Amino acid sequence: MGTIDIIPDIHGQIAKLRGGLDALGWKRSPAGWIHPDPNRSIVFLGDFIDRGLDNRAVIHTVRDLIDSGKARAIMGNHELNALHFHTLHPETGRPLRAHSDKNLRQHQSFLVEFPLGTRDTQEALAWMRRLPLFLETEDFRAVHACWIDRSINRLRALTADGVLSDEQLIRAADPADELFRLVEEITKGPESRLPAGHFFNDKDGTHRDHVRLQWWNASAQTWRDIAISVPDANDLPDAPLPETLLSQTYPAHERPVFFGHYWLTGEPVLQGANALCLDYSAGKDGPLVTYELHPGERFLSTERIWAHAIPDGTTHPGPQIP
Repeated sequence: MGTIDIIPDIHGQIAKLRGGLDALGWKRSPAGWIHPDPNRSIVFLGDFIDRGLDNRAVIHTVRDLIDSGKARAIMGNHELNALHFHTLHPETGRPLRAHSDKNLRQHQSFLVEFPLGTRDTQEALAWMRRLPLFLETEDFRAVHACWIDRSINRLRALTADGVLSDEQLIRAADPADELFRLVEEITKGPESRLPAGHFFNDKDGTHRDHVRLQWWNASAQTWRDIAISVPDANDLPDAPLPETLLSQTYPAHERPVFFGHYWLTGEPVLQGANALCLDYSAGKDGPLVTYELHPGERFLSTERIWAHAIPDGTTHPGPQIP
């Protein structure tokens, strides 16, 4: 394995992608993409579309890198959402993802370039269908939002190397199906119900009795340690976590795992010695943040996290909702 550039959520921001590739030494030649290090490659963590206005250019660039033999890519929740949005259930004739006002706004920048039912849209969706939900080598793992061994192993047993079949894509939209839970967990992140009688108020003041989990936090011991996106941790019980949750955190001895999805801000940090989220809101006003993974690297270093400058005149986010 040569050096690998890990690139997270791009969300239609082609100027940021081009700027990042250029800073990392990647160039497009008549024969395809090249790098001064011929053994160097790229792994993309999904979420190529929505929010930014240049979905087509991002997809073209990513596909071109893959076709040049220089990159691999996995599926993000926005690709999964798009597939469900544009696919009709064979029995009901209704889209697998409702065309609600909320979903239309979230998907609007893609629809401007790829309207419903066009040949270009169907071709782009066919490419998305071939993306695996996770990637694993002897040296590292990549997933869009969550790596829990039990769930990954189950998906590995059910799918062809993490790629959903047409029938499985339909099942993954059904909340009553096992595939729905598995795919939701690894593309959108895990949640758990708080102990009975406990809740917190989110940033909008809504009472919630479920919390999103820092699945990467192997040192977590209490609900306050493991929860994400809780404005006031004191709202949570300072109580030991059940063994069922402790057993799902990412082991400290495992190979490095890379993920995106969580819209972090501020100075990039490691989530653990072997766990790194690279999504720093490049889909909106944040920089594209990448990691330079060296061969055989077992413990990650902040010295190889690169926050790329936001280019002048970069694409502004398209219509969206939180």
